[in-house]
Amino acid sequence: MSGLISRETIDAVKSKVDIVSVIGEYTRLERRGADWWGCCPFHNEKSPSFHVEPDKNFYYCFGCHAKGDAISFIMEMEKISYPDAVIQLAKKAGVEVKFGAGGQVPEDLRKNQELDQMVDLYGRVASLFHYFLMETDSGKKALDYVTKRGLSPETIKKFRLGYAPSDRKWLKIFLKKKNFSEDFLNKSGLFSSKYPDYAFFSDRLMFPIFNRKDQVVAFGGRVLPPSSEDQRKYLNSGDLPQFKKRETLFGFNFAKKAIRENKKVIFCEGNMDVIAYHQSGLNYAVATLGTAMTEEHIKIIRGFVDTVLLSFDSDEAGQKATVKAILLCRKAGLAVKVIQLSGGKDPAEIMLKYGSQTLTNDVNCAIIDSTFILSKLAKDYPVETSDGKVKAALDFFQYIDALQSDIQKESCLEQLIQTFNLSPEAVRRDFNNREQARERMAGGLNTQVQEIRKVKINSELRVVLAIVADLHQFVQVRNELSVNDFEDPSAKRIFIALEESFRADDLTFLGVLNRCDDKELQELVTKVIEAKEFSATESKVVQDGIRLIKRKKLEKHREKLLNRIRQIKPATVQDEEMLKELLSEKMNIDQKLKQ
Repeated sequence: MSGLISRETIDAVKSKVDIVSVIGEYTRLERRGADWWGCCPFHNEKSPSFHVEPDKNFYYCFGCHAKGDAISFIMEMEKISYPDAVIQLAKKAGVEVKFGAGGQVPEDLRKNQELDQMVDLYGRVASLFHYFLMETDSGKKALDYVTKRGLSPETIKKFRLGYAPSDRKWLKIFLKKKNFSEDFLNKSGLFSSKYPDYAFFSDRLMFPIFNRKDQVVAFGGRVLPPSSEDQRKYLNSGDLPQFKKRETLFGFNFAKKAIRENKKVIFCEGNMDVIAYHQSGLNYAVATLGTAMTEEHIKIIRGFVDTVLLSFDSDEAGQKATVKAILLCRKAGLAVKVIQLSGGKDPAEIMLKYGSQTLTNDVNCAIIDSTFILSKLAKDYPVETSDGKVKAALDFFQYIDALQSDIQKESCLEQLIQTFNLSPEAVRRDFNNREQARERMAGGLNTQVQEIRKVKINSELRVVLAIVADLHQFVQVRNELSVNDFEDPSAKRIFIALEESFRADDLTFLGVLNRCDDKELQELVTKVIEAKEFSATESKVVQDGIRLIKRKKLEKHREKLLNRIRQIKPATVQDEEMLKELLSEKMNIDQKLKQ
């Protein structure tokens, strides 16, 4: 049949490719005699049962019974066809791909050639952006920004940071002069789908995104200060033939060697976090790309690590993401620790202000995940009450369910009992009947117990629902309010969904709806929006709501001040000074409340 890869090519690939090198890209292998062993990349396991025989170009898993040669391994791992796998391995082994009679170029080869051209294009553009950053006046403000953030010239060069010029038309003109076709460029993802002559990235600090082969396959762009409120802080390339967000980790190409050697990985929220860790010598850090951690992300690192360290933001959205990541990692059989940063809001700030050693100390002092979750539950629920203890325990049971070892489960039950001073018999009884207990309490790991249908749409709920009706307003709102300014649990949860969508560059109605963690809450949001209750009044509702929430916050703070003032009985000079400060603060609040 014309167009088939020749037997000569297939035999050459099988004889020349190093199966240990191929599989070693996906899981850590250790030599035992003539053969190699590791944890299977196709299923979760703690003890190595995956066996590779290089002399026979063969692998076999004694756990899931997966078997085959290097070609079948790549087919299964990359989910590609047999010809695609042969072509990919031929490139790796330096084998020329030849085809059968007929002179026809197969569709598989055409697709691979186009993919190669796309990767080549992104590599060229990355070099252009790097040149603009390092060598031009227009890139000076971006270079000043990364220098002020403490990045060294070596780090900037290593990560090939760049600058996308503010002129959005130059890139298309330049690349067409280099003989790239209009049709090819329009499919590249480098240009606006609505205005194809305009570059997707402009006036931004650029982060090339590499695949595991050190090839640039996409970009992330950060807005430079000062920026307007309607600008997204981060933009990432959309999914492309060579790039899938859910299956890619920023920095993995630089980190994979250290990840193998240390048997651990640091997961961060942002590209700058990863770079700061690497510059500080903690070069086993990676980050997801505008998405929450996924099973695909875990699959990338699972074969190399025993422990995952999580370094997410300390705000409500970051803490929620940490809990989700913990459950995902635990279900994959991985140990988890949580890094609690000290002295700064992110790794780059800590590195700049206090030096790399402080960042290293924070990593070395990471707490185990069960301790983190119990501490979070103590803040989320009134654990001084019996109801609060029940709700916290039911939430913690979901973490225990994610553990793979009965010994771990028993140990965590003991930790729960001691932390909240609970009856061992009662805890074990509720754990054994946890589904029925959850139904009674309507609990959930990241949710406050709430009957949504019975909740009256109050002023706080009206604000967040009006924002969902007009999402452009969220940029301004998040600059004036935080999730802690809301008292209503449902309003809090919708605000968190808005914040998560914003951070993931997915600030759309569906993006927010999918991040609402309760079906009834989703129904409430959908019903209100479909009824167009806020049509033409969203802005007024939001502005009035902001003022009301701020006023309630001031009144609450004023009440706390009054309580402190009443408790002070001046007996010393220090007491009198403290009283003066509190009275002065109260007067300032009174003035604001009169406005």
